[in-house]
Amino acid sequence: MNHARTERAALGDLLSRLGPDAPTLCAGWTTFDLAAHLVLREHRPDAAPGIMFERLAGHTASVQESMKARYGYDGLVELMRTGPAGLYRLVPGLDRLVNTAEYFIHHEDVRRAQRVWEPRELPADLEETFWSQVRAGRGVFLRKAPARVVLRRTGGGIAIGGPRNAPPVQVTGGAGELLLFCFGRQAHARVELSGAEETVAGLMDAPLGV
Repeated sequence: MNHARTERAALGDLLSRLGPDAPTLCAGWTTFDLAAHLVLREHRPDAAPGIMFERLAGHTASVQESMKARYGYDGLVELMRTGPAGLYRLVPGLDRLVNTAEYFIHHEDVRRAQRVWEPRELPADLEETFWSQVRAGRGVFLRKAPARVVLRRTGGGIAIGGPRNAPPVQVTGGAGELLLFCFGRQAHARVELSGAEETVAGLMDAPLGV
């Protein structure tokens, strides 16, 4: 089983245990909303573009609500568990390439929204995968950063992104934590930041990610 499917299974177990009304780090979303989002991505390609493009978001939100009404929470969690579906099943390697980070991030969105949580120790190969994704995507993830961001991976490795002439901020942590930081979970990533106080504060509030 690849890491995308491992994270999918673990998230499914957590969603089943917490029920539909638990909080997540996704603003305004409960676990019910998140389950619908994950199923929509794979089962309703007509509605998926609204995840990325604001002008299409209304259609996506409408479809997401209709899926909640049609399948219910348990049905959505089961559909999510049985994936990948759609293109993620048809295109070789796409599930691993895209869903490893997707399901890790959303798994942590649920874990870290609960009252008690601790970071997980990730397998070495998964840390390497996330570090490769951080390095490859830093230009996109950090394009709205108000700082020149120096991402320093614990154990070795540096990636730099953000405006070239902006004041610097160094962000240090494991690859999984840096990935969460770069995907807009700054307040919940276990990282250390160093730089001018005002610049660090601006970076913490910036809309990072895709």
